[in-house]
Amino acid sequence: MTKQTVVVALGGNALLRRGEPLEASTQRINIAKAAETIAAIAEEYNVVLVHGNGPQVGLLALQGLEYKAVNPYPLDVLGSETQGMIGYMLMQELKNLLPEQHVSCMLTQMTVDPADPAFADPTKPIGPVYQEAEARDLAEKYHWTVKPDGEYFRRVVPSPQPTGIVEDDAITALIKQGHLVICTGGGGIPVKKVDGKLVGVEAVIDKDMSAAFLAKQLEADALLILTDAQAVFLDWGKPTQKALSSTTPAELANYEFDAGSMGPKIEASCEFINQGGKLVGIGALEDGLRILKGEAGTNIISE
Repeated sequence: MTKQTVVVALGGNALLRRGEPLEASTQRINIAKAAETIAAIAEEYNVVLVHGNGPQVGLLALQGLEYKAVNPYPLDVLGSETQGMIGYMLMQELKNLLPEQHVSCMLTQMTVDPADPAFADPTKPIGPVYQEAEARDLAEKYHWTVKPDGEYFRRVVPSPQPTGIVEDDAITALIKQGHLVICTGGGGIPVKKVDGKLVGVEAVIDKDMSAAFLAKQLEADALLILTDAQAVFLDWGKPTQKALSSTTPAELANYEFDAGSMGPKIEASCEFINQGGKLVGIGALEDGLRILKGEAGTNIISE
């Protein structure tokens, strides 16, 4: 029986929990746990893996600001560095768990529209969390935009919509050859075309939007968004909070979700379903396979 294809979007905060030190060893531990979930899914599905990079790309940007001998590297270059770093760790852990499985990691460029209104309204959180006073000081020092992230504050950067996957044919070819493919990491390296040539863009694309775009391109059977939340909640953080076990884009349109966290996940999910996708699952990393079976998390389906 032919396996179904699922695009799995692994959140940057699932790889590095909120408040954890941005240490390579900490990420190694979390990535090893994530790989166990992905490996279990890969036993039953063809997996295409997308990962976030918010904490990691923010760390690289901070490190670059502290070294004064050279100008800081732009976000597209830092995004490519995180694709290599996180992809390497995931690829190694998955290969250790699935020695007979081909596992490939591909640096992936994603085109964006330079006229996207997102450039005028940064919303994508990157880097560590701060108390408000420290965040305000850093914003003044480095000319950042900072916004609330739960009880903390984080730097935010533009997050334009993806419009195309440059390496689309190569990804498709690897999937057809049976590879577990890690691609469009961190939402993909943001690029635009200038006089027919690709040029990097100062932004970080939301990985859930890119995962939904990729899932549509591949005509995947399902999109699975794994994060540090157990499900999609109404009234999140309030005594009245309620988890949604099964829902539709029409129902979700009645609610508002935070633009810096669950909002893009809901938008990406509804986009995938409305364009012909069969199933989106959202929930905790450790529940991955159970979410696909409707036993945990939130399932989003068509009307």
